[in-house]
Amino acid sequence: MKQSLRAKRMAKHHRRNKNVPKLNLVSLMDIFTILVFFLLVNSSDVEVLSNDKSIELPASIANTVPDTTLIVMVNDSRILVSGRPVVELADISEANEIEPLLKELSYRAERRTLTAEQEVSGLPITIMGDKDIPYTLLKQVMNTCAQAGYRDISLAVNQQADKREQAGATD
Repeated sequence: MKQSLRAKRMAKHHRRNKNVPKLNLVSLMDIFTILVFFLLVNSSDVEVLSNDKSIELPASIANTVPDTTLIVMVNDSRILVSGRPVVELADISEANEIEPLLKELSYRAERRTLTAEQEVSGLPITIMGDKDIPYTLLKQVMNTCAQAGYRDISLAVNQQADKREQAGATD
């Protein structure tokens, strides 16, 4: 028996929809592999220190990246060690060391085991001081850190581009 054009068209349509297309995962896996490598390469370049909103760091053109160490934050009202308030600035005397900070740092130093290099150079510490704090206060904090055994002192700053490099790039 001969089929009508409509019946042929419907049969062709049913045959075409009968085969379920297969999902090709090769290109999708390629994209995710490239994405993973891109994220791995770019994530290792940036290190963000925990920052207090009350601290505005000074700017610098230094290129060295700080190591992950104990962080002492000094803002306009208090001193914090790893985010924990230690002493109010109003309670600090004119002495060479800051006693509550010395106790906290000494306690943390006693709990660490020192390597041979750290016994010579001291424990590493990073000081995040607001750019408007007086130098005498910063000197007191650094002296206190040194008294507690933290003699490898780094100061945290915001990195900015060197003006000489910018001028060379625009020429």
